[in-house]
Amino acid sequence: MGCDGGTIPKRHELVKGPKKVEQVDKNAALAARWNYCAISQRPLRKPIVACELGRLYNKDAVIEYLLDTSPEKCIIETAMHIKNLKDVKQLNLTDNPTWMGDKANTKGDKYEDLQRAAFICPVVGLEMNGRQKFCYLHACGCVFSERAMKEIKTEVCHKCGESFNEDDVIVLNGSKEEMADLQRKMEERKLKAKLLKKARKSKTTETVVKSALTEEISGPSSQKPKEKKATIGKMLNGYSSSTSTAKSSSKSTPSGKASKLATGITKRSHTETGEKSEAYKSIFTSHSSAKRAREEKPNWITHTAYYY
Repeated sequence: MGCDGGTIPKRHELVKGPKKVEQVDKNAALAARWNYCAISQRPLRKPIVACELGRLYNKDAVIEYLLDTSPEKCIIETAMHIKNLKDVKQLNLTDNPTWMGDKANTKGDKYEDLQRAAFICPVVGLEMNGRQKFCYLHACGCVFSERAMKEIKTEVCHKCGESFNEDDVIVLNGSKEEMADLQRKMEERKLKAKLLKKARKSKTTETVVKSALTEEISGPSSQKPKEKKATIGKMLNGYSSSTSTAKSSSKSTPSGKASKLATGITKRSHTETGEKSEAYKSIFTSHSSAKRAREEKPNWITHTAYYY
Protein backbone atom coordinates (compact mmCIF):
# COMPACT_ATOMS: atom_id res chain seq x y z
CA MET A 1 0.00 0.00 0.00
CA GLY A 2 2.76 2.42 0.77
CA CYS A 3 1.56 5.49 2.71
CA ASP A 4 5.14 6.72 2.60
CA GLY A 5 5.72 10.32 3.56
CA GLY A 6 2.50 10.57 5.56
CA THR A 7 0.06 10.19 2.66
CA ILE A 8 -3.47 9.21 3.69
CA PRO A 9 -5.56 7.45 1.00
CA LYS A 10 -9.24 8.32 0.69
CA ARG A 11 -12.14 5.91 0.43
CA HIS A 12 -12.89 6.48 -3.28
CA GLU A 13 -9.25 5.65 -4.04
CA LEU A 14 -9.42 2.28 -2.28
CA VAL A 15 -13.04 1.15 -2.93
CA LYS A 16 -14.16 0.90 -6.54
CA GLY A 17 -17.84 1.73 -6.95
CA PRO A 18 -20.17 1.28 -9.97
CA LYS A 19 -19.19 3.03 -13.18
CA LYS A 20 -21.13 6.13 -14.10
CA VAL A 21 -23.17 6.07 -17.27
CA GLU A 22 -21.67 8.34 -19.87
CA GLN A 23 -24.06 11.11 -20.86
CA VAL A 24 -24.12 12.58 -24.32
CA ASP A 25 -23.54 16.28 -24.58
CA LYS A 26 -26.86 17.89 -25.58
CA ASN A 27 -25.22 20.70 -27.52
CA ALA A 28 -23.14 18.24 -29.55
CA ALA A 29 -26.21 16.05 -30.23
CA LEU A 30 -28.22 19.05 -31.45
CA ALA A 31 -25.38 20.20 -33.66
CA ALA A 32 -25.06 16.72 -35.19
CA ARG A 33 -28.78 16.54 -36.03
CA TRP A 34 -29.24 20.09 -37.32
CA ASN A 35 -25.90 20.84 -39.00
CA TYR A 36 -24.91 17.51 -40.56
CA CYS A 37 -26.40 15.17 -43.17
CA ALA A 38 -28.10 12.04 -41.78
CA ILE A 39 -26.50 9.83 -44.50
CA SER A 40 -23.00 11.13 -45.18
CA GLN A 41 -22.44 12.91 -41.80
CA ARG A 42 -21.07 15.88 -43.73
CA PRO A 43 -22.06 19.52 -43.08
CA LEU A 44 -25.39 20.48 -44.63
CA ARG A 45 -25.04 22.42 -47.88
CA LYS A 46 -27.71 23.61 -50.28
CA PRO A 47 -29.66 21.97 -51.86
CA ILE A 48 -30.99 20.39 -48.65
CA VAL A 49 -33.84 17.88 -48.63
CA ALA A 50 -35.95 16.36 -45.86
CA CYS A 51 -37.84 13.08 -45.68
CA GLU A 52 -41.38 12.59 -44.41
CA LEU A 53 -39.97 11.69 -40.98
CA GLY A 54 -38.27 15.09 -40.62
CA ARG A 55 -34.62 14.11 -41.12
CA LEU A 56 -32.25 16.43 -42.99
CA TYR A 57 -30.04 15.29 -45.89
CA ASN A 58 -27.79 16.72 -48.57
CA LYS A 59 -29.44 16.11 -51.94
CA ASP A 60 -26.25 14.84 -53.55
CA ALA A 61 -25.79 12.31 -50.72
CA VAL A 62 -29.34 10.99 -51.30
CA ILE A 63 -28.72 10.64 -55.04
CA GLU A 64 -25.44 8.78 -54.45
CA TYR A 65 -27.16 6.48 -51.95
CA LEU A 66 -29.96 5.64 -54.41
CA LEU A 67 -27.60 5.07 -57.34
CA ASP A 68 -25.37 2.71 -55.38
CA THR A 69 -26.60 -0.81 -56.27
CA SER A 70 -23.42 -2.73 -55.43
CA PRO A 71 -23.62 -5.70 -53.02
CA GLU A 72 -21.16 -3.90 -50.72
CA LYS A 73 -23.65 -1.05 -50.21
CA CYS A 74 -23.97 -0.01 -46.57
CA ILE A 75 -27.66 0.09 -45.62
CA ILE A 76 -28.20 3.14 -43.42
CA GLU A 77 -31.00 2.94 -40.89
CA THR A 78 -31.95 6.61 -41.25
CA ALA A 79 -32.50 6.19 -45.03
CA MET A 80 -34.14 2.75 -45.31
CA HIS A 81 -37.54 4.28 -46.14
CA ILE A 82 -36.14 6.35 -49.05
CA LYS A 83 -36.68 4.43 -52.30
CA ASN A 84 -36.57 7.33 -54.80
CA LEU A 85 -36.41 11.12 -54.93
CA LYS A 86 -40.20 11.34 -54.52
CA ASP A 87 -39.76 10.27 -50.90
CA VAL A 88 -37.86 13.48 -50.07
CA LYS A 89 -38.74 17.16 -50.45
CA GLN A 90 -36.32 19.97 -51.28
CA LEU A 91 -36.47 22.64 -48.58
CA ASN A 92 -36.94 26.34 -49.23
CA LEU A 93 -34.70 27.74 -46.48
CA THR A 94 -34.09 31.35 -45.42
CA ASP A 95 -30.43 32.30 -44.96
CA ASN A 96 -29.21 33.89 -41.74
CA PRO A 97 -27.64 37.30 -42.62
CA THR A 98 -25.32 37.23 -39.58
CA TRP A 99 -23.95 33.76 -40.37
CA MET A 100 -20.30 33.83 -41.38
CA GLY A 101 -19.72 30.08 -41.58
CA ASP A 102 -16.16 28.82 -42.01
CA LYS A 103 -14.93 32.32 -42.92
CA ALA A 104 -15.26 33.57 -39.34
CA ASN A 105 -12.72 31.11 -37.91
CA THR A 106 -10.13 30.50 -40.61
CA LYS A 107 -7.16 30.40 -38.23
CA GLY A 108 -8.90 28.35 -35.53
CA ASP A 109 -8.15 30.83 -32.78
CA LYS A 110 -11.72 32.06 -32.23
CA TYR A 111 -14.57 30.64 -30.20
CA GLU A 112 -17.06 28.73 -32.33
CA ASP A 113 -20.59 29.24 -31.02
CA LEU A 114 -22.67 26.09 -31.56
CA GLN A 115 -25.88 28.05 -30.98
CA ARG A 116 -25.48 29.97 -34.24
CA ALA A 117 -27.22 28.55 -37.29
CA ALA A 118 -27.04 29.14 -41.03
CA PHE A 119 -30.82 29.41 -41.46
CA ILE A 120 -33.60 31.29 -39.68
CA CYS A 121 -37.39 31.46 -39.61
CA PRO A 122 -38.56 34.07 -42.15
CA VAL A 123 -41.51 35.14 -39.94
CA VAL A 124 -40.13 35.33 -36.37
CA GLY A 125 -36.37 35.36 -37.05
CA LEU A 126 -35.44 32.43 -34.78
CA GLU A 127 -32.28 30.54 -35.68
CA MET A 128 -32.70 26.92 -36.77
CA ASN A 129 -30.25 25.44 -34.23
CA GLY A 130 -32.48 22.86 -32.51
CA ARG A 131 -33.36 24.98 -29.49
CA GLN A 132 -36.72 25.82 -31.05
CA LYS A 133 -38.95 23.44 -32.99
CA PHE A 134 -39.02 23.90 -36.75
CA CYS A 135 -41.29 22.34 -39.38
CA TYR A 136 -41.68 22.36 -43.13
CA LEU A 137 -44.70 22.19 -45.44
CA HIS A 138 -44.87 19.07 -47.59
CA ALA A 139 -46.76 20.96 -50.30
CA CYS A 140 -44.12 23.61 -51.05
CA GLY A 141 -41.06 22.82 -48.86
CA CYS A 142 -40.93 26.16 -47.00
CA VAL A 143 -39.49 26.00 -43.46
CA PHE A 144 -40.93 27.88 -40.47
CA SER A 145 -40.62 27.76 -36.70
CA GLU A 146 -43.42 26.20 -34.67
CA ARG A 147 -43.90 29.51 -32.84
CA ALA A 148 -44.66 31.27 -36.13
CA MET A 149 -47.18 28.58 -37.12
CA LYS A 150 -48.97 28.94 -33.78
CA GLU A 151 -48.97 32.74 -33.61
CA ILE A 152 -50.11 33.29 -37.20
CA LYS A 153 -52.67 30.60 -38.00
CA THR A 154 -53.42 30.52 -41.73
CA GLU A 155 -54.07 27.93 -44.40
CA VAL A 156 -51.69 29.65 -46.82
CA CYS A 157 -47.87 29.54 -46.75
CA HIS A 158 -46.28 32.70 -45.27
CA LYS A 159 -43.49 32.68 -47.85
CA CYS A 160 -44.83 31.45 -51.22
CA GLY A 161 -48.61 31.72 -50.70
CA GLU A 162 -49.43 28.08 -51.50
CA SER A 163 -52.32 26.49 -49.60
CA PHE A 164 -51.73 23.54 -47.24
CA ASN A 165 -53.49 21.28 -44.72
CA GLU A 166 -52.60 20.25 -41.19
CA ASP A 167 -51.32 16.89 -42.48
CA ASP A 168 -48.78 18.73 -44.68
CA VAL A 169 -46.94 20.13 -41.64
CA ILE A 170 -43.93 17.89 -40.84
CA VAL A 171 -41.77 18.52 -37.77
CA LEU A 172 -38.00 18.54 -38.36
CA ASN A 173 -35.90 16.31 -36.07
CA GLY A 174 -38.82 15.63 -33.74
CA SER A 175 -39.04 13.40 -30.67
CA LYS A 176 -39.79 9.66 -30.69
CA GLU A 177 -43.54 10.23 -30.30
CA GLU A 178 -43.57 12.76 -33.13
CA MET A 179 -41.54 10.38 -35.32
CA ALA A 180 -44.07 7.58 -34.71
CA ASP A 181 -46.92 9.92 -35.67
CA LEU A 182 -45.08 10.97 -38.84
CA GLN A 183 -44.46 7.30 -39.70
CA ARG A 184 -48.20 6.60 -39.49
CA LYS A 185 -49.01 9.63 -41.65
CA MET A 186 -46.41 8.59 -44.22
CA GLU A 187 -47.92 5.11 -44.57
CA GLU A 188 -51.43 6.56 -44.90
CA ARG A 189 -50.23 9.01 -47.57
CA LYS A 190 -48.57 6.24 -49.60
CA LEU A 191 -51.67 4.02 -49.38
CA LYS A 192 -53.88 6.90 -50.54
CA ALA A 193 -51.54 7.56 -53.48
CA LYS A 194 -51.74 3.89 -54.55
CA LEU A 195 -55.54 3.91 -54.45
CA LEU A 196 -55.69 7.12 -56.50
CA LYS A 197 -53.33 5.60 -59.08
CA LYS A 198 -55.54 2.51 -59.44
CA ALA A 199 -58.67 4.66 -59.77
CA ARG A 200 -57.04 6.75 -62.52
CA LYS A 201 -56.01 3.61 -64.42
CA SER A 202 -59.55 2.20 -64.30
CA LYS A 203 -60.99 5.52 -65.49
CA THR A 204 -58.57 5.70 -68.42
CA THR A 205 -59.42 2.14 -69.52
CA GLU A 206 -63.15 2.92 -69.37
CA THR A 207 -62.73 6.07 -71.45
CA VAL A 208 -60.65 4.20 -74.05
CA VAL A 209 -63.26 1.43 -74.35
CA LYS A 210 -66.12 3.91 -74.63
CA SER A 211 -64.31 5.97 -77.27
CA ALA A 212 -63.59 2.82 -79.31
CA LEU A 213 -67.21 1.71 -79.10
CA THR A 214 -68.50 5.14 -80.10
CA GLU A 215 -66.20 5.13 -83.14
CA GLU A 216 -67.49 1.70 -84.19
CA ILE A 217 -71.14 2.64 -83.70
CA SER A 218 -71.02 6.18 -85.13
CA GLY A 219 -69.38 5.02 -88.39
CA PRO A 220 -72.01 3.48 -90.74
CA SER A 221 -75.12 3.84 -88.57
CA SER A 222 -77.41 6.87 -88.35
CA GLN A 223 -78.56 6.56 -84.75
CA LYS A 224 -79.48 9.37 -82.43
CA PRO A 225 -77.11 10.22 -79.53
CA LYS A 226 -79.49 8.75 -76.95
CA GLU A 227 -79.75 5.49 -78.87
CA LYS A 228 -75.95 5.36 -79.21
CA LYS A 229 -75.51 5.73 -75.45
CA ALA A 230 -78.01 2.92 -74.86
CA THR A 231 -76.18 0.58 -77.25
CA ILE A 232 -72.83 1.39 -75.65
CA GLY A 233 -74.26 0.62 -72.21
CA LYS A 234 -75.63 -2.70 -73.44
CA MET A 235 -72.29 -3.67 -74.96
CA LEU A 236 -70.40 -2.72 -71.79
CA ASN A 237 -72.78 -4.56 -69.47
CA GLY A 238 -72.97 -7.63 -71.74
CA TYR A 239 -72.44 -10.74 -69.76
CA SER A 240 -73.47 -9.28 -66.38
CA SER A 241 -76.98 -8.39 -67.61
CA SER A 242 -77.50 -11.81 -69.20
CA THR A 243 -76.45 -13.65 -66.07
CA SER A 244 -78.68 -11.49 -63.87
CA THR A 245 -81.73 -12.13 -66.09
CA ALA A 246 -81.00 -15.86 -66.10
CA LYS A 247 -80.85 -15.91 -62.30
CA SER A 248 -84.10 -13.94 -61.91
CA SER A 249 -85.94 -16.15 -64.40
CA SER A 250 -84.71 -19.31 -62.66
CA LYS A 251 -86.17 -18.08 -59.36
CA SER A 252 -89.57 -17.13 -60.83
CA THR A 253 -90.09 -20.19 -63.12
CA PRO A 254 -89.73 -23.96 -62.57
CA SER A 255 -86.43 -25.69 -63.13
CA GLY A 256 -87.29 -27.04 -66.60
CA LYS A 257 -88.47 -23.72 -67.98
CA ALA A 258 -85.53 -21.88 -66.44
CA SER A 259 -83.07 -24.12 -68.25
CA LYS A 260 -84.85 -23.50 -71.57
CA LEU A 261 -84.80 -19.75 -71.01
CA ALA A 262 -81.11 -19.79 -70.13
CA THR A 263 -80.27 -21.78 -73.26
CA GLY A 264 -82.44 -19.47 -75.34
CA ILE A 265 -80.71 -16.32 -74.08
CA THR A 266 -77.15 -17.43 -74.88
CA LYS A 267 -76.54 -19.54 -77.99
CA ARG A 268 -73.51 -21.71 -77.48
CA SER A 269 -71.43 -23.66 -79.97
CA HIS A 270 -70.85 -27.42 -79.95
CA THR A 271 -67.49 -27.04 -78.22
CA GLU A 272 -68.98 -25.00 -75.34
CA THR A 273 -71.94 -27.37 -74.79
CA GLY A 274 -69.77 -30.48 -75.00
CA GLU A 275 -71.62 -32.06 -78.00
CA LYS A 276 -69.38 -33.53 -80.76
CA SER A 277 -70.03 -33.19 -84.48
CA GLU A 278 -70.49 -36.17 -86.82
CA ALA A 279 -67.19 -35.50 -88.58
CA TYR A 280 -65.40 -35.67 -85.24
CA LYS A 281 -67.21 -38.92 -84.26
CA SER A 282 -66.37 -40.64 -87.57
CA ILE A 283 -62.67 -40.65 -86.66
CA PHE A 284 -63.13 -43.34 -84.00
CA THR A 285 -63.85 -47.06 -84.57
CA SER A 286 -66.89 -46.94 -82.31
CA HIS A 287 -68.77 -44.89 -84.91
CA SER A 288 -71.48 -46.54 -87.03
CA SER A 289 -69.58 -45.86 -90.27
CA ALA A 290 -66.60 -47.86 -88.99
CA LYS A 291 -68.69 -50.94 -88.14
CA ARG A 292 -68.91 -53.64 -90.87
CA ALA A 293 -72.02 -55.41 -91.94
CA ARG A 294 -72.44 -59.18 -91.65
CA GLU A 295 -71.84 -59.71 -95.36
CA GLU A 296 -68.49 -57.92 -95.12
CA LYS A 297 -67.29 -59.98 -92.20
CA PRO A 298 -64.81 -62.69 -93.32
CA ASN A 299 -65.18 -66.42 -92.72
CA TRP A 300 -62.96 -67.93 -90.11
CA ILE A 301 -61.23 -69.99 -92.78
CA THR A 302 -60.47 -67.13 -95.15
CA HIS A 303 -59.67 -64.64 -92.32
CA THR A 304 -56.21 -63.50 -93.30
CA ALA A 305 -54.43 -60.16 -93.49
CA TYR A 306 -54.74 -60.22 -97.35
CA TYR A 307 -58.48 -60.86 -97.53
CA TYR A 308 -59.36 -57.27 -98.46
